[in-house]
Amino acid sequence: MNDSERYSREGILAYAQHFPFFKLMGLEILDVSPGWSRTRVSFRKDLTQPAGIMHGGVIASLIDTGIAHALLMTDRLKQLQEEQGALVSVDLRVKFIRPVSEGPLVCESTVVRLGQKILHAEALVTNELGKEVARGDAIYMAVPGEQVSSS
Repeated sequence: MNDSERYSREGILAYAQHFPFFKLMGLEILDVSPGWSRTRVSFRKDLTQPAGIMHGGVIASLIDTGIAHALLMTDRLKQLQEEQGALVSVDLRVKFIRPVSEGPLVCESTVVRLGQKILHAEALVTNELGKEVARGDAIYMAVPGEQVSSS
């Protein structure tokens, strides 16, 4: 699969079905488009913390994954790939609103700013009743190819 196919909507969805970390966590990429994604994870007992509610790290991973996938089809990422550059996370913030003890969670992520160096995206996580569970945002930095290859 070439880069063009890999970073198409179909390629991203197909790749995600076999990605080991997503399989381990039960993370699903439901849909993607340039600047937007929808991801999901379902409650499982093995993803809980000692009080029996979903571990915050699972929700943080859902947000991080959703935001990363919202960036995958953007023109800025395509430009970076052509230059052999990369995107790196600079900051990930999560605000937990309510505990989760059952059902699936859906994360909708949207790119807010696509600058030459700084990219910003936000995410909203809701439960099966549509109630807000968490919010998050992330800052990514675009690293030019010459800086990637020299490190």
